[in-house]
Amino acid sequence: MRSISTGYTFPLSSVKPLNGLIGYREFCVAETRKILRGTTRRRDRSPVGTALLQSTGDVEGLEYVRCPETGSLFLAELPAPAEWARLLAEVSRYRQSPMGFHVGLEKSRKDNVYAPKLGWIESTLRVMGVTRPRVMEVAIPPSEFTRFLKASRSLGDVRLVDQVDVVTNREDRVVDVAILLECLDRADDPLALIRGVGGHLTDGGLVFVTALVSSGFDMTVLGLHNRYLFPPDRTNCFSLKGLETLLSMEGFTLVEVSTPGVLDVEIVRAHLSQDPAAVPLSAFERQLLAGDGEVHAAFQAFLQQRCLSSFARIVARKS
Repeated sequence: MRSISTGYTFPLSSVKPLNGLIGYREFCVAETRKILRGTTRRRDRSPVGTALLQSTGDVEGLEYVRCPETGSLFLAELPAPAEWARLLAEVSRYRQSPMGFHVGLEKSRKDNVYAPKLGWIESTLRVMGVTRPRVMEVAIPPSEFTRFLKASRSLGDVRLVDQVDVVTNREDRVVDVAILLECLDRADDPLALIRGVGGHLTDGGLVFVTALVSSGFDMTVLGLHNRYLFPPDRTNCFSLKGLETLLSMEGFTLVEVSTPGVLDVEIVRAHLSQDPAAVPLSAFERQLLAGDGEVHAAFQAFLQQRCLSSFARIVARKS
């Protein structure tokens, strides 16, 4: 199993600026509250094992619970699956609208988000000797990434499949590669989603997963104060161990487990700048953040090398 680090960097403002996120975050939280006014179901047991979930606090009045075995975080209450699917579709449409947080960031997100992810997928396939694979992108339509995948000369047939259809088996396509970018973060039943993905993969097929992880630096330091943690986008915030466990439970063999994130330090600094009193930092953490750019770069490199960044990438093979 390999782990990847990178020297490629870009500023937080070019992909998901903290101030620019406010309107989108407020919309997501408000819509989640609305849908939870009806009948709900409580998550009592961890999706990764059988541990009883423990209450850990709330985000804007919405309770989160923690898996004591892996440190993964989960939204405590969920509506019926059909209602959740409706919420995800509504949020996805809003994200793509002129009111979405990435208005004016199209080029920088192409250069700093989508191009590196496509490069990661293509280089991994080259290393593994996989040519022109059939690809299933699992997401909530529409997906900005679809056109990049379809433009790739390394990939064969590319289809965007609604993650809800993968879980409910309304999709019968067999593929060589499945791509889940932050998909597990918003799934109401992540185990069922991975099981559904496995059912569409050929033996030896590959799944590419990216996710925000609770075990990374900015999530560990900020906890529930992290403004990037909110439903439905972060209904689940697995730890790296949690993601590994989830995939292993469904018979996948891990090929790559990495946290090549470049924004941990900048995210904490942005929170500290916005509201210093709301950020519970230790004296050492404040000293670290007060360091110069060289200190920050060296520490971010350390986080990558030791799988301690909050952005995770995983490649796994169906056994």
